[in-house]
Amino acid sequence: DEMVTVAEEMKRAGMTMPLLIGGATTSKVHTALRIAPAYDGPVVHVLDASRAVGVASTLVSDTIRDEFVTKTADEYEAVRLSRANKGQSELLPLATARERAFVADFAMKPAAPVKPGVHVFADWDLSDLRDYIDWTPFFRAWELAGNFPAILTDEVVGESASSLYADAQAMLDTIVAEKWLTPRGVAGLWPARREGDDVVVTAPSPLRGEGWGEGQPSNAAPGTAPHPDPLPAGEREQKEVRLPMLRQQIAKREGRTNMCLADFVDTQDDWFGGFAVGIHGIDEHIARFKAGHDDYNDILLKALADRFAEAFAERLHKHVRTELWGYAPDEQLTNEAMIKEQYRGIRPAPGYPACPDHSLKPILFDLLDAETATGLELTESFAMFPTAAVSGFYFGHPQAEYFGVARVGRDQLEDYAARRGADLKTAERWLRPNLD
Repeated sequence: DEMVTVAEEMKRAGMTMPLLIGGATTSKVHTALRIAPAYDGPVVHVLDASRAVGVASTLVSDTIRDEFVTKTADEYEAVRLSRANKGQSELLPLATARERAFVADFAMKPAAPVKPGVHVFADWDLSDLRDYIDWTPFFRAWELAGNFPAILTDEVVGESASSLYADAQAMLDTIVAEKWLTPRGVAGLWPARREGDDVVVTAPSPLRGEGWGEGQPSNAAPGTAPHPDPLPAGEREQKEVRLPMLRQQIAKREGRTNMCLADFVDTQDDWFGGFAVGIHGIDEHIARFKAGHDDYNDILLKALADRFAEAFAERLHKHVRTELWGYAPDEQLTNEAMIKEQYRGIRPAPGYPACPDHSLKPILFDLLDAETATGLELTESFAMFPTAAVSGFYFGHPQAEYFGVARVGRDQLEDYAARRGADLKTAERWLRPNLD
């Protein structure tokens, strides 16, 4: 993955400055196993931004730096030894894993969408999204362990959690009232079929979806005239986009399947979706907090922007299920039920366990014309900017479920590289955390 590559490049350049690792897809274990061995300087996993200042201060201290660095290195070595002693699960040959694929009942697949095509949402109502916030990850970002709302009365952290929650609510009141932030999103629904472990999508037709309450042409950025189709209508109808997926290869007990996301798509006459949402407008407010040396509100606003992005993804998925795709028009789920994923269908994201390859994001963004529609951009390492953003795929089959691909073998790496049209070295870089 990109963090390991950065560590290797820093080492090659002779750098030994401390390297802090953080973010939603990072962990202490991954840092110990993959990143720290690739670099000669101190490597420290930091749980969240609120801890970064303290860790950085320790690393520049003349009195406690060495002890902290040694302690951290010892902890990471213990993690590596523990993993080595546990051994690794057996990997099946890819052909065997495919023989044990999940077989969906496609008599249950959803009907064609009520509103196919691409739908742009230029400025979703913040007050609506506020009701879809999942608060538990918010508290975890501040190293307050517990589930919301029970955490507010927890004997150990309840007082701190309640104070933080009150501050968050006060800031949310201001964000909504003064429209500090602008949620922009796009969702697309296209004809699709499965070919082996690939999902093959027919590119968006000339159909134009309408944004929820916006009436925005699907290929127009908010506030601009529609831009020309990149392809004539006839060619667009024939264009196909291939999305290779990865299959679980770890051997399982009898009766358990080795899943791949492509298993949830029929070999003919099916549908598939994608989305991207982002929260804009944070920069001027962060600049104001930084100018006033107000680290607390700086971090609080960033944390709330992240919560809004996740809430937007949740809300848009509901809109897809109930109206755009419309396979669950009578859905009546509480926010708690949606957080527990009790709805029909899934929305896995590139770079996460079921679809660990971040490099699929440019394909998704091209299908959605996401940069034009939402103002989101991808960095060369496929991170989204602004950072308060979420993107992913929609699978509507009622048997679709989340899972982790975990380790894959050399045979699947080579097969995947061929299906992606990539050289082996590039594929290894994309899939490094999953390699045997």
